[in-house]
Amino acid sequence: MIAGNKFDWHRWNQGAITAELARVRRAIEQQAGQPAPDCEPPVAPAADGRRSALESLVAIFGLTPFERDILLLSAGADLDSGFADVCHGAATFGLALAALPDPHWTALSPGRPLRHWKLIELGAGTVTNSPLRIDERILNYLAGVDHYDERLAGLLEPAAVAAELPATQQEIAARIVHTWSAAADTPQVPAIQLCGSGATSRRAVAAAAAALLHMELSVLTAHLLPAAPAELELLVRLVERECFLRDGIVLLECDTGANTEAIAHMVERLRTPLLVSTDVRRGARGRAIVTFDVPKPDLREQHQLWSAALPKLSSSSIDRLLAQYQLNPPDIRAVAAILDPSSENLEEAAWDACRAQARARFDGLAQRVETAAGWDALVLPAPQLAVLREIAYHVRERHTVYENWGFSRSGTRGTGISAIFAGASGTGKTLAAEVLAQELRLDLYRIDLSSVVSKYIGETEKNLRRVFDVAEESGAILLFDEADALFGRRTEVKDSHDRYANIEVSYLLQRVEAYRGLAILTTNLQEAIDQAFLRRIRFIVHFPFPDAAQRGEIWRRVFPPAAPLGDLDFHKLAKLNLSGGHIHNIAVSAAFAAAHAREPVGFPHILLAARAAFERLGKPFPESEVRGWR
Repeated sequence: MIAGNKFDWHRWNQGAITAELARVRRAIEQQAGQPAPDCEPPVAPAADGRRSALESLVAIFGLTPFERDILLLSAGADLDSGFADVCHGAATFGLALAALPDPHWTALSPGRPLRHWKLIELGAGTVTNSPLRIDERILNYLAGVDHYDERLAGLLEPAAVAAELPATQQEIAARIVHTWSAAADTPQVPAIQLCGSGATSRRAVAAAAAALLHMELSVLTAHLLPAAPAELELLVRLVERECFLRDGIVLLECDTGANTEAIAHMVERLRTPLLVSTDVRRGARGRAIVTFDVPKPDLREQHQLWSAALPKLSSSSIDRLLAQYQLNPPDIRAVAAILDPSSENLEEAAWDACRAQARARFDGLAQRVETAAGWDALVLPAPQLAVLREIAYHVRERHTVYENWGFSRSGTRGTGISAIFAGASGTGKTLAAEVLAQELRLDLYRIDLSSVVSKYIGETEKNLRRVFDVAEESGAILLFDEADALFGRRTEVKDSHDRYANIEVSYLLQRVEAYRGLAILTTNLQEAIDQAFLRRIRFIVHFPFPDAAQRGEIWRRVFPPAAPLGDLDFHKLAKLNLSGGHIHNIAVSAAFAAAHAREPVGFPHILLAARAAFERLGKPFPESEVRGWR
C-alpha cells in the first residue's frame, strides 16, 4: 500500500472493505452450518490517519453495527463474485436477521438511516424476503470512487475553486463563516442569502466562504427544481446526502422567474449549510435566514484587479475603463483572458471587450440598437445640437467630475445623466440617441415598455430593477421610447392601484437619478410627462418639426454617396411637409423602385413612394406641394 513514500489510500480502502465483507460472509456461512475459514487479521489503520469509506458512512449516517452489516450484505454481490452463492442468490433482510449479530427489526424502518438516506433499496416482496440492493452512489463511495449521484446530473455541480476576492467581498465571506460558527450548536444553522452585485460575484463569495470552512461547494440551479412534491422531497434527500458524503455546502442559485414554492421548500427542508444567491430578497418560512448584500468592488479595488489582470494596461487607460464599466472580478478576469496583452491597441480592445461582456445579461430585458449614424446624420437647429453635444461630454467626463473631483461624496442622488427627447414622430429622437451611442462607443438599448410594465403589483419595479442593475455594469445608454406611457402624470390616489402606480414612478425617479449611464426618455407629448419628474431630468431637448430649409437638407443627406441620383431638386422636395423619419422611409422606397427599373432615383420614384406613404398614414395626398415635380 506504499507507492514510493506515498500512502495509497484507495488500495488500503479496498483491503479494508474486503476484510469487512469476509467477516459478514463468514457469519452467513456459519449460520448455514457451512465450514468457514478463520477470520483474517484486521487491516492496520491507515498511515495518513484517514478512515475507510465504510467507517465514514457509519459515522456520517449514525449506523448501528447491524445496519452497517446489512449495508455490507447488500453490497456483497457487487464487490465479491462469490458472495451471491453464499446468499443462495439474493441478500434479504430475513437472512440478515438470522445470520448477523445484534439484529433489530427497526433497521429497515423508513425513519432509520438505511431507508431514509436511500442507502439501500428493497425489491419486490415482503420486508423479510425482498432482495436488498445497495444504492449505486453508496456502492461507489464504499469502493472509493467519488462522483455526484447520477440522479443529480444537470441539477447539482461542483463550483470552481475559489478565486482571490477584493477585500470588500472577502469580508462578506468571513462574515458568513462567523455567522455559521456562532450557530454551530443550534439544531439547524441559518440559511445565508446573498443579494446584490452579480451572480458570478455571489458565487465567488460563496466559494470563498466554503474554502474558509474547508468544505466543498456545490451549485444547485433553482429553475430546474421539480414542481411535484414527491420529486422535490427526493431531491432534497439526495442533495442533503451528497453534502454529508462530501462535507459540503449548497449554493442555490435563484434566477428570476424560478419556482418560488420549490425554492422555499428547499430552503426549509435542507438541513445542511445553505447559501441562496438571488437578485431579489426572499423570505423564509420555518428556517432562519440571514441576508448579506455582496457589494461591487470599489474603484480602487477594480483598478487593482485590472492592473493584475492586464499589467501592460496603463493607469490612465484603466481610469477610462472605470469611468464607464463597473465589472465584478470574474468579469474582469474573463475580459482579460480574451485579450492579447501585447496588442498595440490594448485600451481600445479592452473597451470593446467590456462592452461585449455586458451584452449577454440584457437578453430578454431590452433590444440592442445597432448604431452607425454620426453627427452629419442629424439635421437640427444649432441650440438642439449644442445640447446633444453637452450630453455627450457629461457622460464622457462623469468620472472626472464625480469621482476625481469629489462631487459624488454627498451621495448618488442627482448624479445620473438623464434626458427627455420631446417631439413629433419622425423628428429624429431615436436617431439622436443612436448618434450619441456612436459618439461615445456605447451600446444603446431600447426598453420594451410592454415587457416592463406589469398589471401585477410590484412586478414593474422588479422589472425596472433588473434593467438598471444590468445596465450599471456597462453604463449603456437606455432608451425608453414613448415614455409618457410609463412616466405620465401621477394620479390622485383613489385605490391601491393608483398608489402602486405612483410608487412605480417614484422608484423610476430614484433609479434614473442614480444611474451612472445615460437614460433617454422619448415622448411625442412633453405635456403628458409629470412636471415633478421633469424637474429631476437634467436635459430636455425639443425636436421641432423641420422647416423647409431643414427638410431640404434632410433630403440632401438621406441618399448615400453611392446611390445614383437623377436630376433632383432638393428645394422642390422640401415643399413636401414631412418629418425626417418619413423622408427617410420615402427615400428608401424610391431607391427600391429605381433599382427595379434599373434607373437613377428620380422624381417619379419619389412621387410614387410619397403617395404610398400618405396612404399608409391615412392622410390625403397634398397635390399642391408636388407641383413641378418631374
